[in-house]
Order: sequence, then C-alpha cells, then structure tokens
Amino acid sequence: MNSASANRLTVGLTGASGAIYAIRTLRALLMSDLRVDLIVSETGWMLLRDEGGFDGKRNDFKAYLESQFEEDGLVGSLEVHQQADFAAPISSGSVDSLGMVIVPCSMRYLAGVANGTSTNLIERAADVTLKEHRRLVLVTRETPMNLVQLRNQVAAAEAGAVILPASPAFYQEPQSFEDLADFIAGRILNLFGIPHELFPTWRGE
Repeated sequence: MNSASANRLTVGLTGASGAIYAIRTLRALLMSDLRVDLIVSETGWMLLRDEGGFDGKRNDFKAYLESQFEEDGLVGSLEVHQQADFAAPISSGSVDSLGMVIVPCSMRYLAGVANGTSTNLIERAADVTLKEHRRLVLVTRETPMNLVQLRNQVAAAEAGAVILPASPAFYQEPQSFEDLADFIAGRILNLFGIPHELFPTWRGE
C-alpha cells in the first residue's frame, strides 16, 4: 500500500446489534496506522452505549478507544462525522480512499445502499464509494432474513458491494467474544489488502 489513498478508509456504524464488531474493526484499522472517517447513526450511538459501554460525548469516542486499547498502540487517526453533515469531505468522490465498510450494517441501511437513497452521510458515502468503483463492504447482521432483505443484499452486490455477514468461524479456536469479533475484523481488513495478525491463516491441517 503506497498510494495516497492507501491509508484512508470510511467506516459506517449503524444500529444493528453487534457493537463489538465495529469496535474491534476500528481497533484493527487504527493499529494499522490508517486514517479513519467514522460516521455513526443515531441508533449506532445507542448501540455503542448499550453494548459497547460508551457513555461519553461523541467527540470523545477516539479517547474512549485509546483508553480501551492503550497497550495496542492505536497509531492511526480517527475523525467522527455527523450523520447529517453532507458537507463532509467523504460525501464527495474527489476524496480518494481505499473504500468503505458499514459494520454492523442494519437492514435499514442495507436498503438505503441497495436503492441509492442517500438520505444521510452513511448512505451518501456508500453511494460515492460505489460510483467511484471503490470497495464497499457491508457487514450485515440480522437473522433470520426475509425475502426483501435477501433481495436488497443481491441488489447491493450487483451494484458492486461485498456482502460480509457477521458469521465468525471457529477453526481458529476462539477463546473470547473478542476473538470472534477479530475474525470478522480480519476478514474486513483482508478485503482492503491491509495486513494483520488478528487470526491464524487456515492451512487445511
């Protein structure tokens, strides 16, 4: 990774259950010295409070992550954008980046991406990612799924998105919830070509 775009990634965080997936992904990206543009939906902030234990001011979220992972060396940078801020740089395709991941991705935001509604900055940034032919990863988190939700995933995939369901594997013998979430974080990083050591590579043994 040596281009100007190789150190910037947009992360959308929505209200589907699974704050741990988002938190461990952000940890991994910041450990990898990336510049992260974070957009959190209103229900996403509720998720971070109820499942992630974050009860501070929104502008203090980076400090919260640093306090949680002080020994991990979060050398990257994090900028939190308001969901209604369509003037944010990431709403324009002229801002180069590796792409975007929405983790976790609720069915509401899946529908917004699949139909190109762009009613908020998360959907707009995703739309920009697709139109610029950059990688968009949707970590969908719902079960079971109805036919509308399945069709929305197909529509998003046909538009160029990668559907990565929050379905961790067990061959790496996870010992904690963090290990399970790190598997999803690692699969996300793999899709963007970001090296990591979050879980061992399957060797077929």
